[in-house]
Amino acid sequence: MEFTRGGQLEVRITPADVGKRVSVRRLTSSAGAPATFTDAVGVLTSWNEGVLLITRRTGETVRIPEASLVAGKVVPAEPARRRGPAADFPELARVTARAWQPVESERLGEWELRASSGFTRRANSVLPLGDPGLPLDDALARVRTWYEDRGLPAYVQTATGAAGTQEELCTELEARGWRREVSAEVRIGALAPIGDLDAEVERVRLARSVDEAWLQRYQRSGVPGPHVLKALLQVVGSGPSVWFASVPGVMGGPPAAIGRCVVDGRWAGFMAVEVDPAYRRQGLATSVMTALARRALEEGASAAWLQVESDNDGARALYDGMGFATHHRYHHFRAA
Repeated sequence: MEFTRGGQLEVRITPADVGKRVSVRRLTSSAGAPATFTDAVGVLTSWNEGVLLITRRTGETVRIPEASLVAGKVVPAEPARRRGPAADFPELARVTARAWQPVESERLGEWELRASSGFTRRANSVLPLGDPGLPLDDALARVRTWYEDRGLPAYVQTATGAAGTQEELCTELEARGWRREVSAEVRIGALAPIGDLDAEVERVRLARSVDEAWLQRYQRSGVPGPHVLKALLQVVGSGPSVWFASVPGVMGGPPAAIGRCVVDGRWAGFMAVEVDPAYRRQGLATSVMTALARRALEEGASAAWLQVESDNDGARALYDGMGFATHHRYHHFRAA
């Protein structure tokens, strides 16, 4: 990381650069230890009362006293990926939303308030793609009331780590006491290489609708009440072109593996890829995704996306091997 001009460290950022991606170096020290340089790269989301807030790609916020700065500069957005599809955040955010549609929704300016009887945070949170048409405090008050009326906690889904994401909104929510509960990666990759994998696709059954056996394997089904089950069925069945995959298990039992894919123009989104622990390490997840990818290719898709929670190491390793790379991260903030 190079900060020098003519051999001198320089601070070349000001409060006017809030909202831009920056790289800074600061001097840190602790009792009994020598001072050291520490670097941070991210979006400058605030510079108030002598303190800078920088939101990293992961969504982590770093507080930096202005007095500790020794260098800083505005840096360009991260370079475009050299392989796989190109996509901007607004496009991908709308594609992922169409693949997991809520039971009920309402517009608040350019925000979408979504509710589905509490089935998943994604279907029960605000999607803030733009201006709510109100001052932020007023918009958040409306959000709280809307979810309270439905007996649900208020969540806002935000994103970090790509051009046009919502680092500043994350900082504003944290400043108002909203707590970040869950973070996940949105990954993208080329679809054809997944369809070309050498997998036992003949074991995979594809269907247009979900059945009782598929639900027995789906970990989010649990034992929902009838109201939540109705919401679950509506949400998982939503999307432009939906496919469900299953690999039969023991006779009369739940499937050994399942998956879901939503085809939407050039995009194929993969969700709910799950394998019975007794059948793991047999390549069933790969077989499910390959079968779904081949069907999506037949429908004209060319790019793939999926979401994976940051602590799911097994799934992350599988998707690494398939060529998926992180596009951005999303976070759910809950009202205090």
